[in-house]
Amino acid sequence: MASLLPSLSSPISRLSLLLYRPSLQLTIKATNKLQFRNKSVKKTQLFKFFPAHCFSNSASNLQMVQTQKQRMGENENLVVLGIETSCDDTAAAVVNSNGEILSQVISSQAELLARYGGVAPKMAEEAHALVIDQVVQEALDKANLTEKDLTAVAVTIGPGLSLCLRVGVQKARKVAGSHNLPLVGVHHMEAHTLVARLVERELQFPFMALLVSGGHNLLILARDLGHYIQLGTTVDDAIGEAYDKTAKWLGLDLRRSGGPAVEELAREGDAKSVKFKVPMKQHKDCNFSYAGLKTQVRLAIEAKRINAEISLASASDEERQARADIAASFQRVAVLHLEEKCERAIEWALNIEPSINHLVVSGGVASNKYVRSRLDEVVKRKGLKLVCPPPSLCTDNGVMIAWTGIEHFRLGRFDPPPPANEPEDVVLDLRPRWPLGEEYAEGKSEARSMRTARIHPSLTSLIKASVKQESQSAI
Repeated sequence: MASLLPSLSSPISRLSLLLYRPSLQLTIKATNKLQFRNKSVKKTQLFKFFPAHCFSNSASNLQMVQTQKQRMGENENLVVLGIETSCDDTAAAVVNSNGEILSQVISSQAELLARYGGVAPKMAEEAHALVIDQVVQEALDKANLTEKDLTAVAVTIGPGLSLCLRVGVQKARKVAGSHNLPLVGVHHMEAHTLVARLVERELQFPFMALLVSGGHNLLILARDLGHYIQLGTTVDDAIGEAYDKTAKWLGLDLRRSGGPAVEELAREGDAKSVKFKVPMKQHKDCNFSYAGLKTQVRLAIEAKRINAEISLASASDEERQARADIAASFQRVAVLHLEEKCERAIEWALNIEPSINHLVVSGGVASNKYVRSRLDEVVKRKGLKLVCPPPSLCTDNGVMIAWTGIEHFRLGRFDPPPPANEPEDVVLDLRPRWPLGEEYAEGKSEARSMRTARIHPSLTSLIKASVKQESQSAI
């Protein structure tokens, strides 16, 4: 079991930020009393239909925040612990509302990825459980803080792998319950989007975002905090999955994940040597499909008789060149698919919100330098500015969870502290399939419409319903 213990790395940085000024106005209405961090405040539960274990959007929660600011001064600094366990990395970070990253700790499962050729959910869950206490404690220690210094705890509740999400949510609820801290449930893809606002002072709503990772391709128009329009998404496989499978079939080292391995090898190859077809050329929408390209790559590898059991280091010069040509040709077409869909999405978004100035590109694949350079050319042609978080904030991390928690906490969107003695078998609100925004009419995919079972209502629709209900109750 000791061999499953991932290695810890703790990059720490400090970033400044233009404080966000909430534009969403909520009516303040309070009912019953609640002791909140030893202060008497009032709190109302807004969503009667909302699952019990997720963040709420309560006007009286906003009153809590406003009351604290009045008591402590407008310069009050919120300090939030963020916990992320949606897939294959265990991460925690402490961030404050001035945009300072007080600590960042990530426990990688790279050895497991290499051993199993990808994410094995049960093994990933066990690896999370082994290190979650250590990761969270190290994040607090590196920030020179204890739980008593925190304002709230933020945690990913979806989308992701249920087994993995459970580990992080259980830990977050334990910390919050033991120390009487409010809890913020975070949408993983929204966090990838909003972390760009931590590093880019000019980034105000509305803006566009392209989120690219192992499990998701998503093009959205971010109109406001919690208000997103989905312009395009993944019909089948995401680009990160295609990179990982290509790396595996080419016999590359997966300990750094497939993307970096393919990108590095592609620099040695001829990107036009293998004639792969660009996916979905006939579809005039903004959706993505990489399943067909994966098949093309697999067939090309079989035709070249490349043996993945032979490592790249052991391959002959001729075979190494063949692998490099396939890697380069795959990458060119995979990213060209991104470029074409992104260009169309920008046109759609500008028709909806002409004031858009930025395109955020985030998620693990956004660390790819080739991806960034190609997309930078797209946005320049459209008169926009490309915003990419640094690579350490593109891959899954606790910073993006903590920062998103701060953004929502400012608007009163959080749950009260869970019970300190909560039973182990409590039913948790986990959202493995959780859309971020409402689907744009022109971007709907008939192929995807058949796969809607067990999908949670989108974050945007829930927040809209929250605001509507609160407005009605205030009349």
